[in-house]
Amino acid sequence: MPKPSTFSIVACDLEEKAWGVAVASKFPAVGAVVPWAQANAGAVATQSYANTSFGPHGLELMAAGLSAEATLAELLKDDEGREQRQVGLVDASGHAATFTGYECFEWAGGLTGPGYAIQGNILAGEQVIHAMQRGYAETEGNLPARLHAALLAGDRAGGDRRGRQSAAIYVVKPKGGYGGYIDRWIDYRVDDHEDPVPRLGELLEMHELYFGESDEQERVPLKGEPLQQLQEILINLDYMEGKADGTYDELTKTALRAFTGNENFEERCDPDAGWIDRPVLDYLLKKFGN
Repeated sequence: MPKPSTFSIVACDLEEKAWGVAVASKFPAVGAVVPWAQANAGAVATQSYANTSFGPHGLELMAAGLSAEATLAELLKDDEGREQRQVGLVDASGHAATFTGYECFEWAGGLTGPGYAIQGNILAGEQVIHAMQRGYAETEGNLPARLHAALLAGDRAGGDRRGRQSAAIYVVKPKGGYGGYIDRWIDYRVDDHEDPVPRLGELLEMHELYFGESDEQERVPLKGEPLQQLQEILINLDYMEGKADGTYDELTKTALRAFTGNENFEERCDPDAGWIDRPVLDYLLKKFGN
């Protein structure tokens, strides 16, 4: 039986009301095995001869009000293979727990802190989880950014001693999904790659570009030079005819709506209200400008 020997961090941000897992391994598609999370319940990482039932069962127990520690005890008590397992949990209140069975392959171990649990097995050494702890604690930003920073720190400290193959990040928050219909906020996997953790970071940057939210002061009015630059792009790409004269007329508005829709930026530009988010404008000018 293949063993997803991994390093992972399970964490929450109670102000953001977000729970998630970041994980990497010399194992294909580790994101299909290890990370589990449910908004307002908690998150679970199950690894090392992973008992994947720990994911849904652990979330069910924490959703019912059990703490991370109590849930961990419940998961392990009837599991005959528990000494080969490694599990990390964080509950709805931010309490964390981690477990490493004595039959896990060295180096194996974990640690907990406020709102997080870090664990790994077949690692280059204990320094991996301590690097992850520093990466998480010293990084500013939202929970996905901090989770990835921890994962990258562990990876660069040696990570899985066998090498690199896959990485994943899974984060939930109430109505955090596209359109606000579901709680799945971040769900990215790099299933087979020679250097998966940096690639995972590139996917998070892409997510922020397409689905992030700018403050109102970052919104660029569609007038003057920015409008003229966009009109030049629209003309060059055959979305409209005419001159890039900086006039925001119906022709330009219709063309811009079609263009931003095709580029999947409809959530970061409002042609009717007459604005576009600065990061998206910069990206479009870099990609399509002269």
